[in-house]
Amino acid sequence: MITGTGAPADPRRRRLCALLATTALPLPALVRAQPAVPPYRVHDFDWVDAQRSRPVPSRLYWPADLSPTTRVPLVVFSHGIGGSRQGYSYLGKHWSSRGVASLHVQHVGSDAALWRGNPFGVVGRLQAAAQESEAMARAADMRFALDRMLSDETGALGAAVDPRRLVAAGHSYGANTTLLIAGAQVVRQGRTVDCHDPRFSAAIVISAPPFYGEADLATVLAHVSMPTVHVTATDDVIEIPGYRSGLVDRLAVFDAIADPRKLLAVFQGGSHSVFTDRSLTGGAALNPKVKAATAELSLAFLDLTFRGSDAALRRWQADWQPILAKAPGAAFPARADGRTAVSDIAWQ
Repeated sequence: MITGTGAPADPRRRRLCALLATTALPLPALVRAQPAVPPYRVHDFDWVDAQRSRPVPSRLYWPADLSPTTRVPLVVFSHGIGGSRQGYSYLGKHWSSRGVASLHVQHVGSDAALWRGNPFGVVGRLQAAAQESEAMARAADMRFALDRMLSDETGALGAAVDPRRLVAAGHSYGANTTLLIAGAQVVRQGRTVDCHDPRFSAAIVISAPPFYGEADLATVLAHVSMPTVHVTATDDVIEIPGYRSGLVDRLAVFDAIADPRKLLAVFQGGSHSVFTDRSLTGGAALNPKVKAATAELSLAFLDLTFRGSDAALRRWQADWQPILAKAPGAAFPARADGRTAVSDIAWQ
């Protein structure tokens, strides 16, 4: 090597250049190593329901790079007790990456604020959050968030939502909220509590607890008349002082729904919180598998519901059979007249 002055190059410098030449990556490889742009976008809304003087913070996961004419299905998701709009991100990311938007609603009366403050008061705060007044407020949060999402406030996003493909979804307390939105009813002091929102046409029910102490679940859930998919696990147990709920309660909710357009998947093992963003609960190896399977099953269910296609569901069953205690089947059950229940869906 010759320096700019014509003097011999420094041997140490020559060795350094040689080392860099052998360790450096070609430019195209460096470009490929850069982080990929996510196939979704995230929007946070700090909405306030003025009529109830209640904040309804929400996070939207939106598919990226849509054509201007694309109509987008929308899932409105309700978190479990002590959660927030930041939770269940694995679902929002997976769904929106595959063309289904996901709006995660935060319920301020039963959100992550319950964990703050005096730790000896946590049980009392949890019990207060589980009262029926908060259950109804949660359903109102879902309606309000959908109203805002479909309004002019969200501009092109709201305009792109397909109103024929609106899905209610939730985990744990959020699963109860979802069922209220889907048509579940309870009677209190002679008055029927009805939170049904007819704009929703399908529901994703993950780990639904007992329904507010109701013994007659068939009566409570008699008015749920839309396709539902139910997800749980054999070790799906909620346990706090004075309260315990396990798999048998999840199965009771599923069994009580009379509408035949329902599917049930039960994972072997797991835990109640395996369906949250927590990464180790239920086992470090099983946890990510359950999350991936739950996200994929939801989309296969939507394919069956809105397109009448069972191809994705059949693939799902083959892929995830090793971790299933109970598979959902490849289609909705046949009706008494011999037709499959999915044939009644208007969006095929």
